[in-house]
Amino acid sequence: MAKLKVGLIGGGGPGNFFGHVHKRAIAFDNSRELVAGALRSDPEQALAAAGEYEVEGFSDYESMLEAATNGKLDLDYVTIVTPNHAHYAPAKAFLEAGIPVLCEKPITMTVEEANHLQSIVDTKGVPFVLAHTYTGHPMMMLAKEMVRQGKIGEVRKVEAWYNQGWLATPLEKEGLQQAEWRTDPTRTGISNCGGDIGTHAFIAATWVSGHAVARVSARLNSFVDGRELDDDFNVIGELDNGGTALITATQIAIGYKNDNGFRIYGSRGSLEWHQERAENLLVRTGEVDETYWIGANYSFFPETVGSYLRVPSGHHEDFFAALANLHCTMERMIRRSRGEEAPEPFDHPGVAEGVAGMRFVAAAVSSSAAKGAWTDL
Repeated sequence: MAKLKVGLIGGGGPGNFFGHVHKRAIAFDNSRELVAGALRSDPEQALAAAGEYEVEGFSDYESMLEAATNGKLDLDYVTIVTPNHAHYAPAKAFLEAGIPVLCEKPITMTVEEANHLQSIVDTKGVPFVLAHTYTGHPMMMLAKEMVRQGKIGEVRKVEAWYNQGWLATPLEKEGLQQAEWRTDPTRTGISNCGGDIGTHAFIAATWVSGHAVARVSARLNSFVDGRELDDDFNVIGELDNGGTALITATQIAIGYKNDNGFRIYGSRGSLEWHQERAENLLVRTGEVDETYWIGANYSFFPETVGSYLRVPSGHHEDFFAALANLHCTMERMIRRSRGEEAPEPFDHPGVAEGVAGMRFVAAAVSSSAAKGAWTDL
């Protein structure tokens, strides 16, 4: 079976590590390969970065799309790894051309842009995957399956969090590229902390539990002097079944790195998962706590999850493998759409979850401005 050919938009330059993460994730299963890139906003630097990546270089995404549509470049899908403000335009262009898109989160800068992308995906039926990397962790996938299968009963309450400390000081004033664009409203949107990592906590709360957030009461803070956008994000939400969601994120928790996780409390049990200890899932059923460990040799994994496992127990699959699983889902969607044999793709976040995430952030910003007033999504 021929490898799928992938184009990368963004991800080049000395201050961007995530392009290389995607490059490894694309190649992870030896069934996909990165063949082209428009890797930086400056045309000359974009071509230079393509040389470093050892792929065919393009000065911008428009020229890469033109080559793909006129038969000069064979592309099966593109991956967008740019700052937030540069997600919408290339995603729209490639989707309208019928080329599948795997896009970093948050999906766009505004709810309106997200809605437009959803209308294109729905109309054309083009595969779209939203790169919430942690949803590719098999134990997070297993948690979703357990909830779906009724393991913990009816969901009553969800707690989801993401704690970091890297923006506890004004790094954006020191010229750090990742801090500069994330704290700049023209490039990141209406929320820094909420859009960047609060959306991860939101996905953990909603995608795993299977319940949408109906309304929120929020408080956003900016603790670092001179910072325009939030660096601390706190939301209490009401789920569509009447349950409660506590969704928090912060970038000023000194000493914390990527403390992302969730607890889901149901009528018959509870689930708990921590991204920094991603290889196990804790299930509490009352008198006995059950710990499920990752491993391709374990029979308790349903096929929907087990088909993504690669190594036996005791050998950790972590960040690169999680992102590779999202690329694997994209590959399965594409191959099955062509009538090729491929396992069933897991329902990883897509355009609908991207729209929901944008609505959540917008509602949280509005609620906080209104001193925590309840705000519908």
